[in-house]
Amino acid sequence: MMKYSAVNSGEIGGRRGAVLVLLSFAMLIVSLDQYIVVVALPDIASGLGYSPQTLQSVVSAYAIASSGFLLLGGRASDLLGRRRVFMVGLVLYCVSSLAGGLATNVFQQLAARSFQGLGGALVFPSTLALINVRFREGAERNRALGIWAGAGAAGLVVGVLLGGALTGLFGWRAVFLVNVPLAALALAAAFILIETDGPIDRSRTFDLPGAATITASITLLVAALVQGPDWGWVSPLTISLLFAGASLGAAFVVIERRSADSLIPPRMLQNSWLRLALAVATLFMATFGAVLYFLSIFFQNVLHYDALNTGLAFLLPTAVVVGSSTLAGRAATLIGLRAVMISALALGAVGALAIGVTLKPEMSFTDLVPGLIALSIGDGAMFTAMFIAAATDVPDHQQGVASGMVSTGSGLGAAIGLALLVLIANAATAGLSGKALRAATADGISRAAYAISFGIIFTLVIVLAFRAQKGDGRSSQE
Repeated sequence: MMKYSAVNSGEIGGRRGAVLVLLSFAMLIVSLDQYIVVVALPDIASGLGYSPQTLQSVVSAYAIASSGFLLLGGRASDLLGRRRVFMVGLVLYCVSSLAGGLATNVFQQLAARSFQGLGGALVFPSTLALINVRFREGAERNRALGIWAGAGAAGLVVGVLLGGALTGLFGWRAVFLVNVPLAALALAAAFILIETDGPIDRSRTFDLPGAATITASITLLVAALVQGPDWGWVSPLTISLLFAGASLGAAFVVIERRSADSLIPPRMLQNSWLRLALAVATLFMATFGAVLYFLSIFFQNVLHYDALNTGLAFLLPTAVVVGSSTLAGRAATLIGLRAVMISALALGAVGALAIGVTLKPEMSFTDLVPGLIALSIGDGAMFTAMFIAAATDVPDHQQGVASGMVSTGSGLGAAIGLALLVLIANAATAGLSGKALRAATADGISRAAYAISFGIIFTLVIVLAFRAQKGDGRSSQE
């Protein structure tokens, strides 16, 4: 495989700068699709005939496919070539987005959303791996990851903003079709800007037994967690999926111990920074990652914003997240990665708590601004910081797997966090309607915000207790 990290060190510019812009743009596309459909769900339901019980599957189909295949996507980028996997992912994205926008029934659209998730599972880790092998560890990589993460963190918020605008102006099909020109543009740029991969490394294998078991395990677990609130947590289907997923996860551990070329080499888990990144990424998406979902519901169901105004309400956090993510890379170089994480988590916990206190049926958007700004600063900075940690002291030929591991952790965290938080938020809404339902919804989302703040504090405790082990390399990250 061609190695890029040893060339053109110094300031980011020229061809490398253009590649960084491309990879950040691709990350933006992948991130925005996680939430772009949220504000369009009522229109999608009326257009294709979803029932209230099946509508959430528009979101979950993407999440399940993406989470399940992230680790395999990372492994593929290491073995088959990062450029190859990146471009295949973009092709899948382009075709599946077109199919989703043209769908005439529920089955067609859910299949398209699943393939979108698969495309994202290929694009996400390959973009991260391409950056990590092109830029030297330390100040140079931190700055590059700050730009990339700024695009990714912004994409989560931009998805809601863009989804609201497109749905309000053009209808729900536009939230799918907008990806077609975006992915096609990224694909054309990749042909021009990214050097062709070297020959496939045939000395290493995919570890197909391990890849199959962990992919199936994560897919089943995420499916159970995402659909559990609708199916019921004690329903035979939910319990069966959880049991099957856990069993396959245990089988994966056994297979990896016996594999000559394991999917996750045991030595990788000796890297304390990578272990921290796994824990933090999982908790990040279980906490920060759930805020957009609940705020979107609050704006629409409690404050009665339409799709366009809901999207516009996210303009402020978008700007703050982008700025915070981009500056976090430089801050990690100046004061250390651990210090950035501590500061971001402290701000995020205060912001979530402030939002929980503020949420009321009768309130204005400006009441939310202080908490929203604090939370968004923490959100952006942590998004950058956790991926810097994931790349620290990882050799080039394992950057794809490391990216896939942390991305998978974030996917599981998102599913677990949302499942638990939905239970908290909906605990007292059953059987209500009108003003009573509006008040109960606000109270429930307020309780979810308190739970998010508690989860962020728990993450902060983990980071405060963290110490890099000897042999991990860069003490300056502390």
